[in-house]
Amino acid sequence: MRTVAEHVQACLQAVGIVPDLDVVLPDAMGCVLAEDVTAGQDHPFVDAALLDGYAVASSDIASATPSTPVTLPVVADIHTGELDRSHLVAGTAARIASGAPVPIGADAVVPAEFTDLGEANVAVKSACAAGENVRKQAEDMAEGDVVLKAGTRIGAPQIALLAAVGRGRVRVHPKPRVVIISIGDELLEPGRERTPGQVFDANSHALACAAQDAGAMTYRVPAVSDERATLRQTITDQLVRSDLIITTGGLSYGKDDTIKDVLSPLGKVRFDQVAMWPGRQFGVGALGEEPYQVPIFCLPGDPVAVQVAFEAFVRPAIRAMSGYQRVYRRTVRAKASTSFYSVAGKREFVRVKVTGQPGAYQAEILGNPASLLISELAKANAYAVVPESTTDVHAGDDLTCMLVDG
Repeated sequence: MRTVAEHVQACLQAVGIVPDLDVVLPDAMGCVLAEDVTAGQDHPFVDAALLDGYAVASSDIASATPSTPVTLPVVADIHTGELDRSHLVAGTAARIASGAPVPIGADAVVPAEFTDLGEANVAVKSACAAGENVRKQAEDMAEGDVVLKAGTRIGAPQIALLAAVGRGRVRVHPKPRVVIISIGDELLEPGRERTPGQVFDANSHALACAAQDAGAMTYRVPAVSDERATLRQTITDQLVRSDLIITTGGLSYGKDDTIKDVLSPLGKVRFDQVAMWPGRQFGVGALGEEPYQVPIFCLPGDPVAVQVAFEAFVRPAIRAMSGYQRVYRRTVRAKASTSFYSVAGKREFVRVKVTGQPGAYQAEILGNPASLLISELAKANAYAVVPESTTDVHAGDDLTCMLVDG
């Protein structure tokens, strides 16, 4: 029997980081950067106005107040995008737009609302300190600075930065393509009318969403029959579009549980009992021939066990494939709300709702930990991880909780 830690390592070893690609900016969204990005020039490239107003020498308006404004002649109108810095004569002002280069001789920008908005002459109603409302050259970034490091996840702020330094394309690790396959003749697509003996397919929908949240591009295959030929053909068809295949169901020992037989000629997949609850038997391996093998994870069929297995084994693997440097969920310590028994020799993942503040978190146990309650799972924002050596958890005991909400 494998430990949880051993199976985690097996899953991580089964996958590799997705090779990097050169993509246009919109396609980089949500991916992980595969290169360091440097600034090609100073930003701003000259001292620039932070807002619309008037460029002045701060010493010329030191005495300005609303009741005793200082009036200066306006000698220039400076627009954003101008290349050459003009010179400002002492005792004068220049009307300036936000982002425009501050003229030589000026060291401050008076906001427009602190003036009478004059065109030939301007009455300044407030003093400004030297450097006020001026963005200094290279204040944001200097030429040659590394502005984004490899391993950074690209979101909207990173897209803005890439565009600001003039990058129209960038090298990223693309989102891994993950195919989800639910197995079972009894499975029915939600929304259809159910007959006795049928079960709605919760797993493929939940896994597809969970994998997408982890950073993958997901493809959900409608529930597949246990019939060997059909199942084998379905899995074979998915190899061409997948970086990882996840199956759920078909792992028991009944005559209709056929996944082991089906996978045997397609590749090398190892099936093990894992010392955990919920969950029991799992498979990990690869299908196809070198160098085009596709890793596959086989999960149980119960929706609660599947969600626990995804967090414990699959999510870290997907994030590793995506190029993330941190692949595991964040954990906190929280005090158990009630007492419960944990099976000896198994690592138990208990549904909890963590509340409170850092240093004083509480973990509300949701339902009987020994029961597979999907209604309670939907309320959880964490799993309390009970070590294999612990059998009795008492109210008030500290638990390590793996946060899964956000």
